[in-house]
Amino acid sequence: MAKMPKTEAERLLADVAGEYVFWCHDGRVLRSMRDLQSALASMTEDTFYYHANDDKNDFSNWVKEVIGDSKLAREISRSRTAQQAARYTADRVAFLGAKLA
Repeated sequence: MAKMPKTEAERLLADVAGEYVFWCHDGRVLRSMRDLQSALASMTEDTFYYHANDDKNDFSNWVKEVIGDSKLAREISRSRTAQQAARYTADRVAFLGAKLA
């Protein structure tokens, strides 16, 4: 497994630029992977399914294209519930946070 530099972990956990925030169907505005983790943990399944269903996965796309984390994007794309996606995201945030210590 490749070693991740501290600077890469910092970049993945950082807030995105204002024009790249994620506008959630329930009105929340997500600016970072930590924001996504928090939102998913308390999100209704209706809101989750609005963004992640058989036709699309807005969360996975945002994580891959904006945050730049292909690993987490793949895990989120396989999630069938908000809680499952929240667990994947929490694990990834913890892993990246440990790189900063």
